[in-house]
Amino acid sequence: MARFIEHQKALELRKQGKSYSEIKKVLGISKSTLSDWLHDYPLTYEQIDKLSYHNATRIERYRTTMREKKDTKFKIAYDKQKKMIFPINNHNLFIAGLFLYWGEGSKSKYDRICLSNTNPAIIKFFIYWSTQSLRISKEKVRIQLHLYSDMNIRKELLYWSKLINIPLKHFYKPYIKNSLTTNINHKGCFGHGTCNVNINDVNIDRIVLSSIKAVEDKYK
Repeated sequence: MARFIEHQKALELRKQGKSYSEIKKVLGISKSTLSDWLHDYPLTYEQIDKLSYHNATRIERYRTTMREKKDTKFKIAYDKQKKMIFPINNHNLFIAGLFLYWGEGSKSKYDRICLSNTNPAIIKFFIYWSTQSLRISKEKVRIQLHLYSDMNIRKELLYWSKLINIPLKHFYKPYIKNSLTTNINHKGCFGHGTCNVNINDVNIDRIVLSSIKAVEDKYK
């Protein structure tokens, strides 16, 4: 809880244009920790010009320049890989979804396929894979959200329903955890709870689990 509050205070100070050195003086947090927390929040050139210390200004300009170089290199790699990956044919789509399910899906239920994740993109891909590659009707898709007690439950239901294009009538009653969102580690968190996708189809379950078993046997 205390660490989360410090994280939020550090973020607020950064948005005010404070350097790492200035934030460290206020909160007593090491620069290595601040770098981990705030690397996605570089100062603008206007904010850098307002820094009161010449040395801090020089350091922040260096960080901004290095960040821009890193972003440029990532964008070049992103464009190259995107062209290489897409479009995905039906076979590759099946393999991609199969490996996702191998890592993230439930293998203990023998009458359905089930996957849970906090990342909306993964949930959308799983539903796309199920309906496009496995040819499952969306009518078979059922959703249950795992949320925290201080969340706006109705708002989160509407968020997920709109995002994955599944009507609320296909949602089970959400599971509400007694803990608060302020008590969890927010690093890498998407802030909308966990979405659990259930698809009841024993034939599809057999296809998916047998395919995974074939891969496991190949690489044992």
